[in-house]
Amino acid sequence: MDFCPAGSTDLSEAEEAEIETIRQHRQELLEDIKKLKEEIAEVFAEIECFQNAEKREEADNNPGEQTSKLSQKDKLSLGRKKFNMDPAKGIQYLIEHQVLSSDLQEIAKFLHKGEGLNKTAIGDYLGGRDPTNIQILQAFVACHQFANLNLVQALRQFLWSFRLPGEAQKIDRMMEAFANWYCKCNPGVFQSTDTCYILSFSIIMLNTSLHNPNVKDKTPFERFVSINRGIDNGGDLPEELLKNLFESIKNEPFSIPEDDGNDLTHTFFNPNREGWLLKLGGRVKTWKRRWFILTDNCLYYFEYTTDKEPLGIIPLENLSVRKVDDPKKPNCFELFNPKCKGQKIKACKTDGDGKVVEGKHQSYKISAATPAERDEWIEAIRTSITQDPFYDLVSARKKKIASKN
Repeated sequence: MDFCPAGSTDLSEAEEAEIETIRQHRQELLEDIKKLKEEIAEVFAEIECFQNAEKREEADNNPGEQTSKLSQKDKLSLGRKKFNMDPAKGIQYLIEHQVLSSDLQEIAKFLHKGEGLNKTAIGDYLGGRDPTNIQILQAFVACHQFANLNLVQALRQFLWSFRLPGEAQKIDRMMEAFANWYCKCNPGVFQSTDTCYILSFSIIMLNTSLHNPNVKDKTPFERFVSINRGIDNGGDLPEELLKNLFESIKNEPFSIPEDDGNDLTHTFFNPNREGWLLKLGGRVKTWKRRWFILTDNCLYYFEYTTDKEPLGIIPLENLSVRKVDDPKKPNCFELFNPKCKGQKIKACKTDGDGKVVEGKHQSYKISAATPAERDEWIEAIRTSITQDPFYDLVSARKKKIASKN
């Protein structure tokens, strides 16, 4: 469809520019529709797969019917998919269909092997507070061979087998189990499991400091030593030990495992909130329409609803949100760091070449369609905003050591 006859000279330059903008927008919409159709086709294929599996499962439960039975391989595949969407239900399904026994050691080995399982889902399940989850966590940790490994080597192996969850209590239980098992495998390295626990967190935070491009103040070795003074039952750890650990992390950051279970799909499967908003650019101050998803204490934004990868990611830790006025757009709110005014917010985005780069924003100004929508987004973001739990956990454990001495 053409918006004016070819070669028409009746339009002003401004009108021609407007028509060109409309043409470009039309092309973008057509591309968006094409992507949406492809995604719908993928969803229907997945639904058909589930329906076929459920029909075979039904036939398995009704032997009198002349229909193909669900094989053990099919049950395992379906159980893995259920686990990636809801870990507890996935384990229950695998036990009920005799793919797994109810033996906690066997469940732990299944999670440690991890074939086809979402690493985030494994972390979420292992961090559960139910006594059964805690026993499975302990058995899972015991699947790792930590004997004669230094602490960084052991952490590399441990953190590769799942994704550490964001909830402080879950992190505490998992790192407590790690410290206990490491000390059992390496008696005499530390005077207590508390020492191992604190030092493990210090190493994880050091990894972030040295290798996150958004952290400008890189921790030097002297500060790393200072942070860990007095943690070994009131005494200091050997400087040579700390130096080896520091250099190991400095030379090679922790590797984050890629999810076999499609991590982005899992992340965005059940968001806290999603919808279209206008975002003001950081360097170039123009408003652009973006699809926002709020989940896992992060705000993600996309160009289209069908995009698999976000244009940008804004971690919400240590940020605040408030209503603001803008002369050009109504119903605005702002994300900002109340403790570091004038500094760029820790965030990342994709540039024009597809590379992930540091965000340019000192604050994020966003406009909603209505006042009610703005207020709902503000409330949802406030609920999601968290402080980094690592510091609180380390502080509490240091106080525990100090009280003993």
